[in-house]
Amino acid sequence: MLDTETDAHSDYIFCTKGLKKWYDDGQVQALRGIDLCVREGEFAAIVGPSGCGKTTLLRLLGALHRPSAGALLYRGRSIADLRDPSQYRAHEIGFVFQAFHLLPTFTAIENVQMPMFESGLPGSERKRRAKDLLELVGLSHRLNHFPAQLSAGERQRVAIARSVANDPSALLADEPTGNLDSENASLILEILMDIQHERKMTLVLITHDLSIARLADTIIEMKDGQIVSAEEAIGSVR
Repeated sequence: MLDTETDAHSDYIFCTKGLKKWYDDGQVQALRGIDLCVREGEFAAIVGPSGCGKTTLLRLLGALHRPSAGALLYRGRSIADLRDPSQYRAHEIGFVFQAFHLLPTFTAIENVQMPMFESGLPGSERKRRAKDLLELVGLSHRLNHFPAQLSAGERQRVAIARSVANDPSALLADEPTGNLDSENASLILEILMDIQHERKMTLVLITHDLSIARLADTIIEMKDGQIVSAEEAIGSVR
């Protein structure tokens, strides 16, 4: 479950206090003071209207942007003060986006291997792990296909396999089912939840679909750059 008091206790993977983000010298206030803590291994769903700050919050958690003010902690350490945010992103965080961001001139198995170059693994081990991950998402028969040869659902499954290539502690997913039909959306959500549960990872997922949000442990509702509610999902089962 999610708490609204910042605490560096080991139960929490992310904590923020008074977190703010603005653009254009303060003319655009994306986040207006966010207080939250997300527990290790939790599935937290973020909901709210377009432009309310959901994606900005996710990008701050993933160190893709720096906060303008406030505290932002990962396991008690300030994300803003990390000496090398790229190493944090490479080893601690997996990203899944609505747009798949696959490299078009590389095959599925090559795309999944890309994050592993940061790990220093030998080529044979990278290839073995990529093959295992594609098998995990049901694509063992599509290893050598290029993104253009894959359906939208298959491309998202490759993206999910790539996101866990370095065995991160947290998955940050921004509308991962937004470009998919209902059948593929259900499959992608099932894969994400299975990975999160089996690997005891934290999953923070943005969605407009309340039926998806209700499957989470906690639903965080945002509006106008603020959290208006954070409560345990009635339908969550763990």
